[in-house]
Amino acid sequence: MRPVTRVLLSLLIAGGLLAILFRWGGLSLEQLLDSWRALSPSVYLQALTIHLGIYMLRAVRFRVLLPPQHRPSLGGVLAVSSSHNLAAYVLPAKTGEGTLVLYLKNFCGVPAGEGLASLVVSRLLDLATLVTFLACATLWLASEGTLAESWSWPLGLVLLLGGGLLFVISGRSGVLVRLMTAVMRLLRLDSTGIGRRLEASAQRIGTALQDAGGGGRLLTSGLLSVLIWTGVFVFYFVLARGFGLGQDLGAAKTIFASSWAVLANLLPINGLAGAGTQEFGWVVGFKLVGVNEALALSSGLGAHIVQLANVVLFGLLGHLAMAVVGEPSRTQR
Repeated sequence: MRPVTRVLLSLLIAGGLLAILFRWGGLSLEQLLDSWRALSPSVYLQALTIHLGIYMLRAVRFRVLLPPQHRPSLGGVLAVSSSHNLAAYVLPAKTGEGTLVLYLKNFCGVPAGEGLASLVVSRLLDLATLVTFLACATLWLASEGTLAESWSWPLGLVLLLGGGLLFVISGRSGVLVRLMTAVMRLLRLDSTGIGRRLEASAQRIGTALQDAGGGGRLLTSGLLSVLIWTGVFVFYFVLARGFGLGQDLGAAKTIFASSWAVLANLLPINGLAGAGTQEFGWVVGFKLVGVNEALALSSGLGAHIVQLANVVLFGLLGHLAMAVVGEPSRTQR
């Protein structure tokens, strides 16, 4: 699919979902603007500071997962990861994810295999941590009676099991390589020239993945992932309250609802910058914990705009650093 077609399709998806949400929630433009005006500068500065901390932790985790002989300076990885996050967040269908490998190679001299391994393990840890947080929030709300026990207890237990399995898979490079090989065989690519090249690439990636988890780096990265996602949920909590969701909004409700927003934004069919899909997950999640649809939508749109503004700001600063400062780690090797 051509890039222009992908962008137009993503805009169509985003516009359609937002139109459905506005009609479902009965939200008017005036109500939306009133909600956004309620956000004070101090709350925005809190959210910006928390977001910066999340970026720092993510850069540290990417760096930890790289082998010592290919490990650039923290400033270099921060510039790269900030630039990569802009592309990953703004471009539709997650087409910007691969920029991390490209930026690490061109800016920091990190081989593509090691860069890809760092990205793969990071994303697996992200998903494992997110699912585990969502599982715990679901079980907590089920025990309080906030969610219907008929589905919340089974869902929470399944999510908890899924999170555990994802943590295990993130540390088992052999499992990932076997999965990649099995997919190629299922598609009958293993007997073709391209299939053999892909299988050889999978083996090289497996070696890089094994290196990424060696020397206790996987455990350190797992702990960093918990800190990262704690920061993410505090970020959403601050913004949810800032946009008027009320003082009775607790940690469990925020984690539960915002997790669905994040999961919706992970879909490969998401719109440009996650527009529409993220709001849909946010509204559904907060609706399930008793928040009015219109209020959920206005706060979800507000939080998304603040998040997008921060992502663009940090991404532009990252690109500027790469362009002006140059490769900082080469002078250290």
